[in-house]
Amino acid sequence: MDHPRVETNGRIGPVNAALTPRYAGLGTFARLPRIEDVSKADVAVVGMPWDSGVSYRPGARFGATHVRESSRLLRPFNPAQSVSPFAELQVADAGDVALNPFNIDEALKTAEEAAAQFVSDDTSLITIGGDHTLALPLLRAHAKKHGPVALLHFDAHLDTWDTYFGAEYTHGTPFRRAFEEGIIDSSGVCHVGTRGPLYGTQDLEDDARFGFGVVTSNDVMRMGVDEVVGFLRERVGDRPLYVSLDIDVLDPAHAPGTGTPEPGGLTSRELLEILRGLRGTNLIGADVVEVAPPYDHAELTGLAAANVVYEYMSLLALGKDAPAGGPAYGESNTTYGESK
Repeated sequence: MDHPRVETNGRIGPVNAALTPRYAGLGTFARLPRIEDVSKADVAVVGMPWDSGVSYRPGARFGATHVRESSRLLRPFNPAQSVSPFAELQVADAGDVALNPFNIDEALKTAEEAAAQFVSDDTSLITIGGDHTLALPLLRAHAKKHGPVALLHFDAHLDTWDTYFGAEYTHGTPFRRAFEEGIIDSSGVCHVGTRGPLYGTQDLEDDARFGFGVVTSNDVMRMGVDEVVGFLRERVGDRPLYVSLDIDVLDPAHAPGTGTPEPGGLTSRELLEILRGLRGTNLIGADVVEVAPPYDHAELTGLAAANVVYEYMSLLALGKDAPAGGPAYGESNTTYGESK
């Protein structure tokens, strides 16, 4: 059954929530049109239902569907960014990529090929669901078009380990492989939100050798959002930027539905404000991974992930020429670098 949609600037938007209840209708992201229902998508949301690379709790294979269901509350106008992303860009849900759950090499090849189709067509790609192993084929696809990319990696963990049980491709190893393959620009890469115990000091030594800057969750607390944003912006400059976000960057109080939770993480507010601080950077693609709904409560994790994707879309709508700093929400918001 067709439901009335919001249409602005000739772009097909979400189902009109004033005419169709939010809990009704197809479960596309933010109730946006399916990609086959638009002539050309500027931004595609693609599900990656796969978690064969996890080392602890499985469940991220169900993350894409969960994030979509959690996105029903999103509205067309983002006051924190003063932008209507669905009016500025044609955004569509492209469904899920079918990834082999029994063969990691084949799954990563399929993910890369699927991502490359969108990237080569000048469609900005945002992927939802799956485990962090998938960041590697997604980076490969973007690097084919843009060359080595800057990377902001939001995560409780470094994910630059070498192997698990002799396996090179796991959710703890994608960024070491990315460094080895030369698909990330080592002068423009940084972890954000890392914390928790490591296997040893060699973990940090290896990570530094790969070029990663590190902003721990404690740094966010002590430095504050504005200083962190300034550091990240200086780090990535105007390079093509890929953002890879493991939802466990959030404290388990804000995102319990994940496979390897670590206490002491970011709050949802801190994370969203840091993302908003990336206005005007050259964002080319992004993901949100490791959402494991079997461990979620009251959709806390799904809601956080859906809002992360919404901020990605808002950044893409604003474009790389948008001035740094956010607009006022009403008359009392704080902009980046100054207060109103």
